[in-house]
Amino acid sequence: MRKSVLKGINKIEIIEAPIPEIRNENDVLIRMAVVGVCGSDIHYYKTGRIGSQVVQYPFTVGHEGAGIVEAVGKAVTSVKPGDRIAVEPSVACGHCDQCKAGRPHTCRNNLFLGCPGQIEGNLAEYIVMPERQCVLLEPHQSIDDGATSEPLSIGLYAVKQAQLTGNEAMGIIGFGPIGMSVFQMARWKGIDKIFVSEKIPQRKKVAARNGAFWAGNPLQSDIVETISAIEPLLLDVVFECCGQQDALDTAIELLKPGGKLVVVGIPEFDRWSFSADLVRRKEITIVNIRRQNHCTEETLKMLADGKIDGSIMITHRFPFHKVNEAFDLVANYRNGVMKAMIDF
Repeated sequence: MRKSVLKGINKIEIIEAPIPEIRNENDVLIRMAVVGVCGSDIHYYKTGRIGSQVVQYPFTVGHEGAGIVEAVGKAVTSVKPGDRIAVEPSVACGHCDQCKAGRPHTCRNNLFLGCPGQIEGNLAEYIVMPERQCVLLEPHQSIDDGATSEPLSIGLYAVKQAQLTGNEAMGIIGFGPIGMSVFQMARWKGIDKIFVSEKIPQRKKVAARNGAFWAGNPLQSDIVETISAIEPLLLDVVFECCGQQDALDTAIELLKPGGKLVVVGIPEFDRWSFSADLVRRKEITIVNIRRQNHCTEETLKMLADGKIDGSIMITHRFPFHKVNEAFDLVANYRNGVMKAMIDF
């Protein structure tokens, strides 16, 4: 089979490799159909690391994927060859204190697709995953739903953790796939007053076109001044969705006293900083988001029922043999890219 591997900074290649084997009775061999390029994949591509997770080359990234069941272990009962499935990328042990507490996303022994030192990713023609990581798609669902359900499930989890009532004035800073996912879930929750800050003009237009109360570019205007004029009491909650220090600073300025900062973006640097004076005086609550927790199946059901639409974030498609072009496009924010999909 063919699989892609990172060979160095900004260097990704396709190589030949053996098709992985089913080794356990609960294993499923999956023929990949589509994989979305995620921001974390780009971190590994551009810098070779995210925090303490450092790439040892060569390494295969990719975790937003859907495919078709090719073969199953003898104990597998929930899927069969030919089934179309979403691949849940986070493999929890099920035995540690975090798993027993209902927090498999912070499992002490978590193995995540495309995460260095854990499991190689799904940017390969075939992968093997445990049965419990395979979620059936509805017959009428697009195979793309299986891939976009991964970022969308993060959006759902972030909105749940924010404990929104539906009456908040909220902000989203960074309108890439994660910001778009938070946006869709907040709209589904009934939030109408959503302010969006986004530096890329095409993404700002997507936000405005899909119902943002206000969308602006921080490179062209003073976001805090503009939003404050519209909403003098400031915002109840702000989602930081781009992993940038200036975005965090803006979020804290935009929050009203007693407001909530939800940090979803993954920074390339190791430490955030913030105004201790502002955070203390405003008594800001800070919520960090780690992937998602028990949200995949719910997200897929929402997609199947038409409550949300994953296709809105898809802007570009590439055949697998052009994976290098896809990564270069996304890494450099070319052509208004939001989500690039790799088709097998």
